[in-house]
Amino acid sequence: MNKEKAYLVLSSGEVFEGFRIGAPSDALGELVFTTGMEGYLETLTDPSYAGQVVIQTFPLIGNYGVIEEDFEGEPALSGYVVRELCDSPSNFRCEYPLDRFLREKGIPGICGVDTRQLTRLIRQGGVRNAMICSTPPADVSSLRSYAVSGVVPKVTTKEKTLLPAVGERKFRVSLLDYGAKKNILRSLAQRGCEVTAYPSDTPASALLSDSPDGVMLSNGPGDPAENTFCIEQIRKLVGRVPIFGICLGHQLTALAMGGKTEKLPFGHRGGNQPVRDLLTGRTYITSQNHGYAVVNESLSSLGTLRFVNANDGSCEGVDYPGKYCFTVQFHPEACSGPRDTAFLFDRFLSMMEEFRNAKG
Repeated sequence: MNKEKAYLVLSSGEVFEGFRIGAPSDALGELVFTTGMEGYLETLTDPSYAGQVVIQTFPLIGNYGVIEEDFEGEPALSGYVVRELCDSPSNFRCEYPLDRFLREKGIPGICGVDTRQLTRLIRQGGVRNAMICSTPPADVSSLRSYAVSGVVPKVTTKEKTLLPAVGERKFRVSLLDYGAKKNILRSLAQRGCEVTAYPSDTPASALLSDSPDGVMLSNGPGDPAENTFCIEQIRKLVGRVPIFGICLGHQLTALAMGGKTEKLPFGHRGGNQPVRDLLTGRTYITSQNHGYAVVNESLSSLGTLRFVNANDGSCEGVDYPGKYCFTVQFHPEACSGPRDTAFLFDRFLSMMEEFRNAKG
């Protein structure tokens, strides 16, 4: 492994010394942490991390190498921080070491730093920006002024693509891709849905002209409120076709309905987030990756709060009665992570069936 020194410089002034991994270039981004004990490949290939430098809280990363079948999309993160990078992976599915992946994908990284202290800083003081570099800069003003912006157009599909249904086709679903994880599409296809993914700038009229049975609003990166065009298109779709939104799709729907979003102190990222269903009282362990949340109070007359985070009470899901629409903040497709809430895809299918029957 490369033993070249590298530094992680925080906008709050702290400097951490370690060793460079991955691409031999500098990185600038919003510093966030994820608590997953597995699934580093899904983290690295999740488009929702666009513009961010990601810390893995689990101390050893790379022990099962790289398995391309597990990729969720194209990497969009700015940098990668680990305590220890395994350079001798051992797994029967392993294709090559993780450091090679980071180099080939142009992702700068750093290892040998105290990820526990970094995580504690973020939990106590909130997210801040960071730089991975060979020499600490004398002036960190560029770090303080950095903001994740304009990232959805960078990670969306560039053209309409089709994923056939597995087995008999039961429904046709249009997916608005804001940075979709592949397993959302696979979860629908495995249930008999033919899924067509559309770029994020697709007008509602173009979607409706294809006569889908339902619309899926995907996950994605960044501040939901800056996606004004996407919000307006969702407003035109609600009530006209069944809608299921996940993560960013959940936030955009709330904004389209007149709700508000806010930035969380350090977000929810990892595969162990507890979510309580207010309808049944049951608590699920979920996979999540987001830094913004829908403001509960802003939904008072717009929708019904269905799920809340058991740790901080933040909004995790909303039902919109009479509009054939529901959304969740967490990832029911959970790759990687618990599959406890995969039944929500079945709920979406039932909603499409109900809508079809209502139309006659």
